[in-house]
Amino acid sequence: MTRRRRPTPPERGARPTGRDFRRWIAPCVAIVTLLVFAPAVRNEFLDWDDLENFTNNPNYRGLGWTQLAWMWTTVLLGHYVPLTWMTLGLDYLIWGMNPAGYHLTNVLLHAANAGVFSLVALRLLGARGTAAGTEGPLPLGLGAALAALVFAVHPLRVESVAWITERRDVLSGLFYLLAILAYLRDSDVTRDVGIGRRRWYWVSLGCFVLALFSKAITVTLPIVLVVLDVYPLRRLGAASGGWWSSAARRRWAEKIPFFLASALVIPATLFAARLGATLFAVADVGVVERIAISLYGLVFYLEKTVLPIGLSPFYALTIPILPFSAPYLTSAVVVAAITSLAILLRRRWPIVSAAWIVYVVTLLPVSGLFQNGPQISADRYSYLPSLSLAVLTGAGALAGWRACERRPRARVVGRVMTAVGVLVVTLLASLAWTQVGAWHDSERLWSNALEIAPSSVVHSHLAYVRRQQGRWAEVNDHYRQAALMRPDAVDIQINWGTALAQQGRLGDAIDRYREALRLRPHNSVPHYFWGNALFAAGDVEEAIYHYHEAARLDPNSAEAYNNWGTALAQQGHWDEAIRKYREALRIKPNYPLASANLERALTREGEPPSRPPSRP
Repeated sequence: MTRRRRPTPPERGARPTGRDFRRWIAPCVAIVTLLVFAPAVRNEFLDWDDLENFTNNPNYRGLGWTQLAWMWTTVLLGHYVPLTWMTLGLDYLIWGMNPAGYHLTNVLLHAANAGVFSLVALRLLGARGTAAGTEGPLPLGLGAALAALVFAVHPLRVESVAWITERRDVLSGLFYLLAILAYLRDSDVTRDVGIGRRRWYWVSLGCFVLALFSKAITVTLPIVLVVLDVYPLRRLGAASGGWWSSAARRRWAEKIPFFLASALVIPATLFAARLGATLFAVADVGVVERIAISLYGLVFYLEKTVLPIGLSPFYALTIPILPFSAPYLTSAVVVAAITSLAILLRRRWPIVSAAWIVYVVTLLPVSGLFQNGPQISADRYSYLPSLSLAVLTGAGALAGWRACERRPRARVVGRVMTAVGVLVVTLLASLAWTQVGAWHDSERLWSNALEIAPSSVVHSHLAYVRRQQGRWAEVNDHYRQAALMRPDAVDIQINWGTALAQQGRLGDAIDRYREALRLRPHNSVPHYFWGNALFAAGDVEEAIYHYHEAARLDPNSAEAYNNWGTALAQQGHWDEAIRKYREALRIKPNYPLASANLERALTREGEPPSRPPSRP
């Protein structure tokens, strides 16, 4: 038997080959991404859902049966993301309530996404039939690295990475990219092999399910896989023998489990969104308005991708929506022009059409057609849609290198193009580094937002920050500005009233609660806080009336029952107080204040409670 020769080691000073370089793309991209977003580890919890999700939420803290049951059933703030909650529960076990650990996990997940995406880009750009498919390994590796870095270090990624609440973006993104990578790997080995023997196919499907449980925005992946089968894989369509050939039917059949997984998740997502009040009812916003918002979003993210300045955590949706105003009409014209261009170039440069379709499809779940809150757009929504734009950037660079090879002094021109690519990535990384700093704490975040995109939401959050600092004049000014911008906003009136009550201005606080009830007569919250203000003023009888109304309008308000019981105890009606405390504990078993009040009422020791009821 002949002995296999050991490969000869490269000579000293030999230049690395393209294949040697490609081996280092993923780790290098991940390390660069990690360095750019490292300052996020110094950031804090933010007054932007972090309070509701983490600092005031004991339910996620751990991975015991109680916490797991909550994670797999909760739709807190309108999202069903059980797998994301599990990673946050693990963070709590490791870091407690130290925000640095949570931020570190976000940064590590995003760096992993960058590395995985570089592998995806490498396969897509090198796939059979792409414009770049005939390139050597070194240019192909450079194109994939450029695509991955343009995605990873872009300032639009900061919101998803530097905001702990958006763990769901980076976690779902990881499983989404792994699903695509496994699917591409499966396409390399798939011929007539039975589906049961195709390991990478099942890995792809499993990763997709994990992505759905991390964030439902990944629900469009089956359509993306169909697009990839058409181009660049050419396993569907005219290039593969037709749309309904025997091979094409197998491709369609492979997608059925993916589409079924999406179909099962969509109802839960819509239910969660409705509970979280993040969906507009069709009766509130017409079809034409929804289409206008969607077209605006398509252009907004393209614009911010090309010119990533003036980024804000909140871009307000102006009411009323005027679909035939200049911003919406301009967006419609731009979308029509790009779509027409993609159709015209579908044969010569099919990658343009494929990238545009994927971009539009991945934006659909967060477009105005299906979902929208008080914001018209959000930087975090660009996390997955930007992937197709990044691949298109890498393909464009490869096409440029290819064109340079046919010109005199090709090496010089190629080096200039490479330097331009490095300059672009460096500029994006610098902007991202600065943007990470803007998310350091609540005051910096909302002060910066006030300069860029002032709105009622921004003023409300700044008012909350000033409340923590006791700067009451500024608190009242911010709430006043917020109320002027959104005179129909009940939450602004309630929060302003609570701030006025903290200042001892109980009469002014009651005026705010009265205004909130005028705006929404069947809202229980103004009654609850109105009762608190009256109790603090010593008008116990009137306070009891408002607690009763709050409980009637919201029978699940444990806080209303608890404070109702406290007011009854103040009057010496201990039996009735005990019944209210028990009702509060029935609704919310883990309610320490109600438990303490019940124990005191049962023993009837000491004087009746004279302190005002607590706010939730």
